[in-house]
Amino acid sequence: MNKSLPENLYKNGNRLKDKVFTIAIWTIASLIFILIIGLLLYILSKGLPKITPSFLIDLPDEIEKGGGVGPFLFNSFYVLLISLVISIPIGIGSGIYLAEYAPVNRFTEFIRTCVESLASVPSIVFGLFGYMLFVDIFDVGLTILGAGITLSLLNLPVITSVTEEAIGAVNDELREASLAMGATKSQTILRTVIPAAMSGIISGISLATCRAFGESALILLVGGTGTSGEMWDWNPLSQGGTLPVQLWYVQSEALVEDAPEIAQKASALLVLITLLLSIVLRFPIWLRNFRFKVRPSKENNSK
Repeated sequence: MNKSLPENLYKNGNRLKDKVFTIAIWTIASLIFILIIGLLLYILSKGLPKITPSFLIDLPDEIEKGGGVGPFLFNSFYVLLISLVISIPIGIGSGIYLAEYAPVNRFTEFIRTCVESLASVPSIVFGLFGYMLFVDIFDVGLTILGAGITLSLLNLPVITSVTEEAIGAVNDELREASLAMGATKSQTILRTVIPAAMSGIISGISLATCRAFGESALILLVGGTGTSGEMWDWNPLSQGGTLPVQLWYVQSEALVEDAPEIAQKASALLVLITLLLSIVLRFPIWLRNFRFKVRPSKENNSK
């Protein structure tokens, strides 16, 4: 009994520590979650009820109140589309190469280190690089095209590293089973590995997309603070001011009477679109997981 008593005290002490630690983690996580939700609801409640259809499509006004953010909102999606068209194929392809084809040596480890380092570089550094490339060297000025290409460079390291990690997390038994069935390595990657890692890949794309949509410092340096003055201007050489840039300009330099109201509406619109982008990009994964859960239940009921 004397020997078992210290052991019981030791186990009870560990259980108590585990409970205290678990409660502390849940408490901290809940407080952070409540803080974030409260901040989002505050921003949305300030500006969302004031947003009208005309605010979304009207041109901004420098003097009189009542202007909209139409061209800036259009440029936000235009620049984002250009960046994703460039960064998604290259980023996913690079992640697949590093995870499946790249040999294990110092050179590939150096590449991984560079990718991870670029993923943590501040966006303003990419903006300075884009400014030097498109404004100083190529002399094309502040444009939508330059902003989109520079923004794709910001997205590339994130998509590459997340894709590599997602593919590397796929169980090797799936690869072996596919190869045993006679599939080639490329067929195994396309039909087995990528679908199994799709959830992680989509998460990386969602992270890069939401980050890119809310980017302002990079766009400010490469795209400029203005637009062409037209709502549906598809010219890639027009100025590429986006909604976050307009929000910064209204808060810092605008002279219009309703500048605070425009800032509140632009902030709410920016938050709302970011949330919608995240939901839309993740919806196929949610739908796929729901189908996988429903099918086994139907099979069990039929049996």
